[in-house]
Amino acid sequence: MNKFDSVGWSIWITVIALGGVVFCLYVLFSQLKGQPKKGETISETGHAWDGITEYDTPLPRWWVSMYLILSAIALAYMFLYPTLGSYNGLLNTNQAKEVLLAQEEIEARVQPVFQTYADMPFAEIANDEEARAIGQRLFLNNCAQCHGSDAQGSPSFPNLTDKSWLWGGEPEQILHTITEGRRGIMPAHNAMMTPAQASEIAQYVRSLNNLAHDQTRVVPGKKLYDQFCVACHGAEAKGNQMLGAPDLTDNNWLYGSSEDSIVYGIMNGRDNQMPPQKDHLSPEQIRVLAGWVWGLSNAKQ
Repeated sequence: MNKFDSVGWSIWITVIALGGVVFCLYVLFSQLKGQPKKGETISETGHAWDGITEYDTPLPRWWVSMYLILSAIALAYMFLYPTLGSYNGLLNTNQAKEVLLAQEEIEARVQPVFQTYADMPFAEIANDEEARAIGQRLFLNNCAQCHGSDAQGSPSFPNLTDKSWLWGGEPEQILHTITEGRRGIMPAHNAMMTPAQASEIAQYVRSLNNLAHDQTRVVPGKKLYDQFCVACHGAEAKGNQMLGAPDLTDNNWLYGSSEDSIVYGIMNGRDNQMPPQKDHLSPEQIRVLAGWVWGLSNAKQ
């Protein structure tokens, strides 16, 4: 990724910005050079068509004046404000700092609202009408892009309204997930088994969920599962929340339950990452958000 704040990039932006104004002025004065002055005879250009003759008429003074004034304004703006790369301008303004200050001002105004829930138990947050409304807005602004506005997820993004949790569904576990983020990795097995063997495992896993399967392939699939998968998903295929390994018996699928999808996951692996929210949400905001998410499947109706 390019470093847009590097010295080279700053120089490039400065050259382009100043060069553009200088070039426009050059074009203007090059056209003024040689034009007839006031009182002189205006010569013809030699172009005539249908009785219309083209003359070498000077540029209107108002147009030249406007051009020069606008160029002066552009140069003044460049030196007063942060336009030339990393140069902050004579007024020493910085849009990034202004945005940061505005954000801090907004956070200072809303902090007392969130402070109300700083020590409130998650069960109370999940059943408090105002807290739920705040939590939902936080979710829609920060989480709905991946998990959907209804929190029911989409392919590769977990459903947050059921009881199936990769990393645990207790309030403190959800709080940690939102704060620090998670990364779940399913290692690829294409160097350890053939697609046919992965298909056998898929048949076994499908049988655990009462999905259509070939009964004659379940036993060999179980043997291969015990050899390659049991370390993460457990002997009973119930998963391991310490590793983020999903339960393979609850008929909840991030990537679909078809044999092709399961085989693809076994052979090529999966890599999912939940980004941490601690860098742009306060601990109190995260607590309200965690309480709202927990309440989706636990709050009293």
